[in-house]
Amino acid sequence: MDDQIILAVDDNGKFRGEYIPKWEGHTGSGKRHLAITVLIYNSKGEVLLQKRKHKVFDDIWDLTGATHPLHTKDGDETVEEATWRCLEREYGIKEKVKLKNLGFFNYFAKYGSLCENEHCAMVIGEYNGNLNLNEEVGYGYKWMDKNKFLKEVKKNSCEFTEWTKQGLKVLENSGFFN
Repeated sequence: MDDQIILAVDDNGKFRGEYIPKWEGHTGSGKRHLAITVLIYNSKGEVLLQKRKHKVFDDIWDLTGATHPLHTKDGDETVEEATWRCLEREYGIKEKVKLKNLGFFNYFAKYGSLCENEHCAMVIGEYNGNLNLNEEVGYGYKWMDKNKFLKEVKKNSCEFTEWTKQGLKVLENSGFFN
């Protein structure tokens, strides 16, 4: 995964004409790059959360999944294609879930020699099928009532990834919790 090639973008998400190795976007001060966080919900009004395996945000709660659109020999992935790849890799979801991009947010967070420097899409979709969490990416998962989730992140923010806290603002502004 560390040999992935990602897209460097400006603060508005415009491609800067530069493809960078994933590690370059996440070391030192990094380079702003395109990223995705996805939140799956079900017909019961619950959201799917993952206890993430991560170099920086290890063993804390995250939204359903996170990834980057990749530059491949076949071209650049769209946000939708990268999200489907993420859901299949992280949960074994092969179905092309209907997705909605609620918007983007920028954030920067430094942790020693590593950082997050991302222009991140906040993507949601409904899924009611079976899950099979990939043990390479997560320690576990749970479904939580979406309004309980909102309160939990605000009450115990240190238990969640940085992009979860930032994505929450986009979710709230979209009316997701109404």
